[in-house]
Amino acid sequence: MFKVAVIGASGLLGRAVMNELAKQPAWQVVGTAFTRPAPNTVALDVRDSRAVEKFVEREAPDALVVAAAERRPDVCERHPELARALNVDAVRAIAAAAHRRGAWTLSISTDYVFDGSRPPYRPDAEPAPLNAYGRSKLEGERALTGATDFGCVLRLPLLYGPIVDWAESAVTSLVPAIAASVGAQGKAAHMDAWAIRYPTFTPDVAFVIRQMLERHVEGNAIRGIVHWSGDEPMTKYEIAMRLAEALNLDARLTPQHAPTDATPRPHNCHLASERLEQLGIGRRTAFDTGIREVLAGFPWRGEMRAD
Repeated sequence: MFKVAVIGASGLLGRAVMNELAKQPAWQVVGTAFTRPAPNTVALDVRDSRAVEKFVEREAPDALVVAAAERRPDVCERHPELARALNVDAVRAIAAAAHRRGAWTLSISTDYVFDGSRPPYRPDAEPAPLNAYGRSKLEGERALTGATDFGCVLRLPLLYGPIVDWAESAVTSLVPAIAASVGAQGKAAHMDAWAIRYPTFTPDVAFVIRQMLERHVEGNAIRGIVHWSGDEPMTKYEIAMRLAEALNLDARLTPQHAPTDATPRPHNCHLASERLEQLGIGRRTAFDTGIREVLAGFPWRGEMRAD
């Protein structure tokens, strides 16, 4: 039986991957979690290299999907040691343990390894990260390739999908400010209208990952670096407008046409996905469809809340 370990199974992407892989009855799937352990996951602190090694030895997976990370740019900027521990050192430990048993490792990276000045970016484009998050993820890519020759990096852009709280995705984190802008006493919400993003639905990414794992089962494991991305460009302001429409809220939103974030962010890091597309891999859900699915599955009606 083919066995997959999903590292970080309780997170935004990890849950989607677990749900997608559950559709493969011939596969055995084990997930790990740290801050949000669940009945179907194993507790694992990926910062503990010995614990990682013991987990891989005990579970003996044929493939590992590394979805655990510190993904918040502002947190990475303030706490680079935390970013390094999760985004670099943990990836190295997981990949090294996988290499020792001949398992394929898929590590998730980000479009923020690029500076956003010359899109679209193909996998062989020269990285030039602008912030600590991008630098840590680029180092994590190099940690993977340094620890194993049987692995792959999947770079992804802004993710959204089924959530456990508004703040879990940078897309849904806009909802409390949108809601607070409604009504006579509402405060106008200022939204970035400069940076161009490509929101990508986590169930689509999970589908892509399952297709990549299927190639591994067939003996055609993908190596190197690949990209996957949604294909609808939009700014945070445009995302907020579409969220307000989906929520049926008459929100007061003000576009900000110059960068305002304390942590520098790239302008447009559109990822070219041709390598996977040429292999027949991929699925894209329209943003308006995906975000309505997310909102339908989250108990926001009757009370706008941030928790």
